[in-house]
Amino acid sequence: MKAIVCRQYGSPEVLQLVEMKKPEPGPNEVLIKIHVASVTRADGMMRMGTPLFGRIFMGLMRPRFPVTGTGFAGKIEAVGGDVTLFEKGASVFGESIFGFGTNAEYVCVPEDGVLVTKPDSISHEEAAPLCDGALTSLSFLKDMGHIQRGQRVLINGASGSLGSSAVQIARHFGAEVTGVCSGDNAGMVKSLGASKVIDYTREDFTQSGESYDIIFDTLGKRSFSQCKGVLKNNGIYLCPVLGLSLLLQMLWTMRSNGKKAIFSATGLRPRSELRQLLDELRTLVAVGALSMVIDRRYSLQQTAEAHRYVEKGHKKGNVILRI
Repeated sequence: MKAIVCRQYGSPEVLQLVEMKKPEPGPNEVLIKIHVASVTRADGMMRMGTPLFGRIFMGLMRPRFPVTGTGFAGKIEAVGGDVTLFEKGASVFGESIFGFGTNAEYVCVPEDGVLVTKPDSISHEEAAPLCDGALTSLSFLKDMGHIQRGQRVLINGASGSLGSSAVQIARHFGAEVTGVCSGDNAGMVKSLGASKVIDYTREDFTQSGESYDIIFDTLGKRSFSQCKGVLKNNGIYLCPVLGLSLLLQMLWTMRSNGKKAIFSATGLRPRSELRQLLDELRTLVAVGALSMVIDRRYSLQQTAEAHRYVEKGHKKGNVILRI
């Protein structure tokens, strides 16, 4: 089969298209023929081996799992002898987490992994990116932020993969949503459900005088200290990008009442919880409450080009590989 491998940490040029043996499913695994894979900011960080503490899982000197990619959608081609949850021919989507391997024609995934069936009403292109921005955004807003109807929520980075999903999810929960993005993307963010859009090149939301129940900084561009002044008394600052300052702020604010800074590694949550979140997302897409914004589509051979585009930091929604 064809696959993209990364045998050393570095720039997109380290990604190579190779021929390798087609995997065979173990007793509790399913073999999936991949139709679509996602390309994310996190994929680029894993290719670079950053942050450095992540190499504990990924490999200290070089990637432990050379085939890149985590999010996918496809069809089950074979099942292991002990598999009971899935059948051959079923369309599925999910994420391989630390096993990687989805930038390839085939991948093996445990049946009790982050894997759910795909309804006919959802395309493979819609399903594959759900495990990136949408899964993380639902985890943060619902389980970390405990979002409530009528709350005022600000999404910083509202036009990206996490942000475009977060705007829709927050709106679904009945929040009043303010999106922060460039002026070029304001129309798109407005169409996704934001009642107000702030162009960060013209206005600093931390100086606006407005106040919010939740600030979800999807990019990690503004610190808790900078956002604290526009959080309500019991407001929550959410950020999926962990740094030393955020870690210290989390430890400090968790000991006291009032405004809090919160981080969570969505991919490290128990598989059962991630599958439950995917079930919720599947329903939201099926009923039209959530749509996946696809910015660009690449072939497997163009994976390095896709990584370079994502690294520019200007993508609208999601980037995918058609395999």
